[in-house]
Amino acid sequence: MSPFWLLYGKACHLPTEMEHKSYWVIKACDADLKFSLVNRKMQLQELEEIRLESYDNARIYKDKLKMIHDRQILRNQFHEGDKVLKFKARLKLMPGKFITKWEGLFRVTKVYPFDMVELVNEETGITSQVNGHLLKHYHEDQRPL
Repeated sequence: MSPFWLLYGKACHLPTEMEHKSYWVIKACDADLKFSLVNRKMQLQELEEIRLESYDNARIYKDKLKMIHDRQILRNQFHEGDKVLKFKARLKLMPGKFITKWEGLFRVTKVYPFDMVELVNEETGITSQVNGHLLKHYHEDQRPL
């Protein structure tokens, strides 16, 4: 019996013994190191190919989704005489849930290139120029009374 056994009541395993046992276990499991090295390299290469293929598939999916989204966006074409509503582009210090985001009833008097539109207010007669992306068509109620 060793002094360690007498003191602690169990056997003492030194680090060199553990290293020696683990070496023999690894050697027994991996008898052919060259074959296992080639096999591992092939697995890593295959993993890299799968990763690159997934990146390509994600890019293709995003491109298709963008194309579908862009196809469904409606381009507003304004013509002289159209009735439109203008978006309230202002600083929102007190946002309200039921406050409308659109203001007035405007009539298009002139359409410039690059989505610039000249409007006249139906109520006050004030003329202003606005970017076309701030406007939407006003659809009057067409139901008979």
